[in-house]
Amino acid sequence: MIQLALLRHGRTSWNRAGRIQGRTDIALDAEAEADLAALTLPAPWLLADLWSSPLIRARHTAELLAGKAPRTDPALTEMDWGEWEGLKGIDLRADPDSGYRDIEDWGWAYRPPGGESPADLRARLRPWIDGLQRDSLAVCHIGIMRVLMAQATGWDFDGPAPFQIKRNRLYILTIEGGDWHAAPTPVRLEARQT
Repeated sequence: MIQLALLRHGRTSWNRAGRIQGRTDIALDAEAEADLAALTLPAPWLLADLWSSPLIRARHTAELLAGKAPRTDPALTEMDWGEWEGLKGIDLRADPDSGYRDIEDWGWAYRPPGGESPADLRARLRPWIDGLQRDSLAVCHIGIMRVLMAQATGWDFDGPAPFQIKRNRLYILTIEGGDWHAAPTPVRLEARQT
Protein backbone atom coordinates (compact mmCIF):
# COMPACT_ATOMS: atom_id res chain seq x y z
CA MET A 1 0.00 0.00 0.00
CA ILE A 2 1.23 3.47 -0.96
CA GLN A 3 -0.18 6.84 -0.06
CA LEU A 4 -0.09 9.66 -2.59
CA ALA A 5 -0.78 13.24 -1.51
CA LEU A 6 -1.88 15.65 -4.23
CA LEU A 7 -1.46 19.42 -3.91
CA ARG A 8 -2.54 22.09 -6.36
CA HIS A 9 0.08 24.70 -7.25
CA GLY A 10 -0.23 28.31 -6.05
CA ARG A 11 -2.08 30.97 -8.01
CA THR A 12 -0.82 32.69 -11.14
CA SER A 13 -1.94 35.85 -12.91
CA TRP A 14 -3.86 33.64 -15.35
CA ASN A 15 -5.69 31.88 -12.49
CA ARG A 16 -6.78 35.23 -11.11
CA ALA A 17 -7.94 36.38 -14.57
CA GLY A 18 -9.93 33.18 -15.20
CA ARG A 19 -7.77 32.13 -18.16
CA ILE A 20 -7.28 28.47 -19.04
CA GLN A 21 -3.58 27.68 -18.48
CA GLY A 22 -3.23 24.06 -19.44
CA ARG A 23 0.36 23.48 -20.53
CA THR A 24 1.23 27.17 -20.84
CA ASP A 25 4.16 27.70 -18.44
CA ILE A 26 2.99 30.59 -16.25
CA ALA A 27 4.89 31.45 -13.05
CA LEU A 28 3.35 32.00 -9.61
CA ASP A 29 2.39 35.58 -8.91
CA ALA A 30 4.01 37.57 -6.07
CA GLU A 31 1.04 37.13 -3.73
CA ALA A 32 1.09 33.34 -4.16
CA GLU A 33 4.85 33.24 -3.50
CA ALA A 34 4.43 35.20 -0.27
CA ASP A 35 1.50 33.05 0.88
CA LEU A 36 3.35 29.79 0.15
CA ALA A 37 6.54 30.99 1.86
CA ALA A 38 4.52 31.24 5.10
CA LEU A 39 3.36 27.59 4.86
CA THR A 40 4.95 24.17 5.10
CA LEU A 41 3.98 20.56 4.56
CA PRO A 42 2.61 18.61 7.54
CA ALA A 43 5.47 16.66 9.20
CA PRO A 44 4.66 13.18 7.84
CA TRP A 45 4.71 14.49 4.28
CA LEU A 46 8.13 16.14 4.62
CA LEU A 47 9.61 12.61 4.45
CA ALA A 48 7.64 11.47 1.39
CA ASP A 49 9.12 11.42 -2.10
CA LEU A 50 8.52 14.90 -3.55
CA TRP A 51 7.29 15.13 -7.14
CA SER A 52 5.90 17.91 -9.29
CA SER A 53 4.80 18.76 -12.75
CA PRO A 54 7.67 20.18 -14.82
CA LEU A 55 5.74 23.46 -15.18
CA ILE A 56 7.27 26.32 -13.17
CA ARG A 57 4.13 27.08 -11.13
CA ALA A 58 4.13 23.55 -9.69
CA ARG A 59 7.92 23.23 -9.28
CA HIS A 60 8.14 26.57 -7.48
CA THR A 61 5.22 25.67 -5.18
CA ALA A 62 7.00 22.44 -4.21
CA GLU A 63 10.30 24.26 -3.57
CA LEU A 64 8.67 26.94 -1.41
CA LEU A 65 6.83 24.40 0.75
CA ALA A 66 9.48 21.69 1.06
CA GLY A 67 12.67 23.75 0.84
CA LYS A 68 14.08 21.48 -1.84
CA ALA A 69 13.70 20.80 -5.54
CA PRO A 70 11.16 18.12 -6.48
CA ARG A 71 11.60 15.32 -8.96
CA THR A 72 9.54 16.12 -12.04
CA ASP A 73 7.67 13.90 -14.43
CA PRO A 74 5.92 14.89 -17.68
CA ALA A 75 2.95 12.71 -16.68
CA LEU A 76 2.10 15.36 -14.05
CA THR A 77 1.87 18.17 -16.62
CA GLU A 78 -1.57 19.79 -16.72
CA MET A 79 -4.24 18.59 -19.13
CA ASP A 80 -3.76 19.87 -22.67
CA TRP A 81 -6.57 22.32 -23.40
CA GLY A 82 -5.57 22.67 -27.06
CA GLU A 83 -7.11 25.67 -28.81
CA TRP A 84 -8.69 26.92 -25.59
CA GLU A 85 -5.44 27.60 -23.71
CA GLY A 86 -5.22 31.27 -22.79
CA LEU A 87 -8.94 31.84 -23.27
CA LYS A 88 -11.43 32.50 -20.49
CA GLY A 89 -13.92 29.80 -19.58
CA ILE A 90 -16.61 32.43 -19.04
CA ASP A 91 -16.22 33.60 -22.65
CA LEU A 92 -16.28 30.05 -24.03
CA ARG A 93 -19.39 29.25 -21.96
CA ALA A 94 -21.14 32.34 -23.39
CA ASP A 95 -20.48 31.20 -27.00
CA PRO A 96 -22.96 28.41 -27.89
CA ASP A 97 -20.79 27.40 -30.86
CA SER A 98 -17.59 26.89 -28.82
CA GLY A 99 -18.41 23.33 -27.71
CA TYR A 100 -17.42 24.24 -24.16
CA ARG A 101 -19.11 22.25 -21.39
CA ASP A 102 -18.96 22.48 -17.62
CA ILE A 103 -17.04 19.65 -15.97
CA GLU A 104 -20.25 18.04 -14.69
CA ASP A 105 -21.19 17.30 -18.31
CA TRP A 106 -17.88 15.98 -19.62
CA GLY A 107 -17.79 12.24 -19.20
CA TRP A 108 -14.39 10.58 -19.57
CA ALA A 109 -14.27 11.16 -23.35
CA TYR A 110 -14.85 14.95 -23.51
CA ARG A 111 -12.02 16.67 -25.36
CA PRO A 112 -11.30 20.37 -25.96
CA PRO A 113 -10.42 21.07 -29.62
CA GLY A 114 -6.87 19.83 -30.12
CA GLY A 115 -6.57 18.85 -26.43
CA GLU A 116 -6.77 15.85 -24.11
CA SER A 117 -9.77 14.06 -22.61
CA PRO A 118 -9.88 12.96 -18.96
CA ALA A 119 -9.45 9.38 -20.24
CA ASP A 120 -6.26 10.42 -22.09
CA LEU A 121 -4.97 12.04 -18.93
CA ARG A 122 -5.76 8.95 -16.83
CA ALA A 123 -3.85 6.78 -19.33
CA ARG A 124 -0.89 9.18 -19.15
CA LEU A 125 -0.87 9.11 -15.33
CA ARG A 126 -1.28 5.38 -14.73
CA PRO A 127 2.33 4.30 -15.55
CA TRP A 128 3.70 7.03 -13.24
CA ILE A 129 1.44 5.93 -10.38
CA ASP A 130 2.22 2.26 -10.99
CA GLY A 131 5.93 3.12 -10.68
CA LEU A 132 5.68 4.74 -7.23
CA GLN A 133 7.73 2.81 -4.68
CA ARG A 134 6.87 4.64 -1.46
CA ASP A 135 4.61 7.35 -0.05
CA SER A 136 4.80 10.37 -2.34
CA LEU A 137 3.57 13.93 -2.61
CA ALA A 138 2.88 15.44 -6.03
CA VAL A 139 2.46 19.18 -6.59
CA CYS A 140 0.42 19.37 -9.75
CA HIS A 141 -2.65 20.90 -11.38
CA ILE A 142 -6.40 20.85 -10.92
CA GLY A 143 -6.91 18.76 -14.08
CA ILE A 144 -4.52 16.08 -12.80
CA MET A 145 -6.17 16.13 -9.40
CA ARG A 146 -9.69 15.90 -10.83
CA VAL A 147 -8.80 12.83 -12.88
CA LEU A 148 -7.06 11.05 -10.01
CA MET A 149 -9.82 11.95 -7.53
CA ALA A 150 -12.47 10.85 -10.06
CA GLN A 151 -10.73 7.49 -10.42
CA ALA A 152 -10.43 7.11 -6.64
CA THR A 153 -14.05 8.08 -5.88
CA GLY A 154 -15.79 6.47 -8.86
CA TRP A 155 -17.00 9.82 -10.23
CA ASP A 156 -17.35 9.72 -14.02
CA PHE A 157 -17.50 13.45 -14.84
CA ASP A 158 -21.29 13.24 -14.93
CA GLY A 159 -23.11 15.37 -12.38
CA PRO A 160 -21.60 17.21 -9.41
CA ALA A 161 -18.20 15.99 -8.22
CA PRO A 162 -18.15 14.29 -4.81
CA PHE A 163 -15.12 16.43 -3.89
CA GLN A 164 -14.03 20.05 -4.11
CA ILE A 165 -10.39 20.83 -4.82
CA LYS A 166 -9.07 23.76 -2.80
CA ARG A 167 -5.60 25.21 -2.59
CA ASN A 168 -3.26 24.67 0.35
CA ARG A 169 -4.70 21.23 1.08
CA LEU A 170 -3.35 17.75 0.52
CA TYR A 171 -5.74 15.25 -1.05
CA ILE A 172 -4.63 11.79 0.03
CA LEU A 173 -5.07 8.71 -2.14
CA THR A 174 -4.35 5.18 -0.97
CA ILE A 175 -3.13 2.95 -3.78
CA GLU A 176 -3.17 -0.79 -3.24
CA GLY A 177 -2.76 -3.06 -6.23
CA GLY A 178 -5.06 -1.64 -8.89
CA ASP A 179 -7.40 0.02 -6.39
CA TRP A 180 -7.34 3.71 -5.56
CA HIS A 181 -9.23 5.22 -2.64
CA ALA A 182 -9.50 8.87 -1.57
CA ALA A 183 -9.38 9.93 2.07
CA PRO A 184 -12.65 11.67 3.00
CA THR A 185 -11.04 14.88 4.27
CA PRO A 186 -8.09 16.82 2.85
CA VAL A 187 -5.17 17.79 5.11
CA ARG A 188 -4.34 21.49 5.48
CA LEU A 189 -0.86 22.86 5.00
CA GLU A 190 0.65 24.22 8.20
CA ALA A 191 1.97 27.64 9.18
CA ARG A 192 5.76 27.75 8.98
CA GLN A 193 7.44 28.18 12.36
CA THR A 194 9.71 31.24 12.45
